[in-house]
Amino acid sequence: MQLLTSILGFILLQVQQVPVPKDIPLPLPLPEWLLVFLLVVSFLVHILFINLMFGGTLLTLFFEILGYIKKNEEYDKLSLEIAKTTTVNKSMAVVMGVAPLLTINTLYTVYFYSANALTGLMWIMIIPLVTISFLLLYAHKYTYEILRNNKPLHISIVALAAALFLFIPLIFLTNVNLMIQPEKWLMVKGFLSALMLPNVWPRYFHFIFASLAVTGLFLFWWFSRKPYLYEESFKNLQKHDLQKRFYSITFFASVSQFLMGPIVLLTLPEKGITWTMILVILTGAAIALPALYYLWKEITGDEKLIGKKFPWIAGCLTVTVIFMGSGRHLYRAASLEGHQKLVKKKTEEYIKAVEEAQQEALHPKPDTSQKVLLSPGELVYANNCKACHDIHVKLVGPPFTEAAQIYKGNKPGLISWIKKPGKKREGPQMPAQDKLTNQELSDVADWILSLNK
Repeated sequence: MQLLTSILGFILLQVQQVPVPKDIPLPLPLPEWLLVFLLVVSFLVHILFINLMFGGTLLTLFFEILGYIKKNEEYDKLSLEIAKTTTVNKSMAVVMGVAPLLTINTLYTVYFYSANALTGLMWIMIIPLVTISFLLLYAHKYTYEILRNNKPLHISIVALAAALFLFIPLIFLTNVNLMIQPEKWLMVKGFLSALMLPNVWPRYFHFIFASLAVTGLFLFWWFSRKPYLYEESFKNLQKHDLQKRFYSITFFASVSQFLMGPIVLLTLPEKGITWTMILVILTGAAIALPALYYLWKEITGDEKLIGKKFPWIAGCLTVTVIFMGSGRHLYRAASLEGHQKLVKKKTEEYIKAVEEAQQEALHPKPDTSQKVLLSPGELVYANNCKACHDIHVKLVGPPFTEAAQIYKGNKPGLISWIKKPGKKREGPQMPAQDKLTNQELSDVADWILSLNK
């Protein structure tokens, strides 16, 4: 199926009007397999802290609102404790995001930057939006006492941060979805247009549930640590009740992921779906089932035994995430395979044309058949310049009618440029014509300038 999918995808790309840009002809800094490994591993670490930051912000907001409604200060304390972890996880998310950003730029330069360019302004807005969100988190954490008597204002600060965090992932998911669909590049008219492509919204809700599942499990561990003096901070909020609440968040968010997963899979473009990718995804889902079973047993079981199966739950879900991340990359690689072949072919043709033009410019073949018919300047042109320059149209270099216009009345300037040219345009730089004699330079300059008359 993988071979058939690749062939069909390649044929489809050829018959459709799909943009096929040239790639940058530079070698990869590391072997491709190593870059792929680094991309998958570093992304999983990065997304872990993104989940904790995102889910932590939502739960901080939830418990502070709950405390305000119930007039219960212990929920405020709980909200503050979660907020403290969120700002740390935020910093880790930023630091751990450098590696996957660099590796995806290196491996998928054409696709990543094309998607960024097509969503333009909104992609650039990520920086100020994230900055504002981070500042709001700090403002919220450090104003608990200051705004103790003005809860609506204090809640509104974290609510605004949560709203921004709910929006920012849409930008990332839109771009990641767009980069693997080059056949849509001519159809997209900005961010809102790309946002409506299939799979963006299912993946978005899958991300939200994943964030809540990861955060619930993390907070269960955080408040269950032996060094954490729970009883000193919370007098009325029973520890086992809070543990069950966090376990419940993880359980129901994980079940929601199971329900959303098939929708994500069905809305993916078929070109990237392979049996290998499906097998990896299903294996990851199967490994998560024991974790859900143990979660349910601990939620409904004896409160004194809660936490006994935590290592098994965390281990199974970690392995599931690894499989899901690997399946994600398998899909991306398969979906871009056909287009990458076209880009590679176009890049090779471009490099070959450049190399041939450079060789012809450095080693021109004399055209002796026209010596009798050509003027001295035309003869110099035929023997030295014709491979790269036409009189009226652009070849490797600009047409000579353009040069005649630029250097009109400036013969010394034209001769100086021919002897030692610089680089003004895209493409190969013109080699210095220092093998020409002063007379030949004068003849060809006179002839070029005569084209403007």
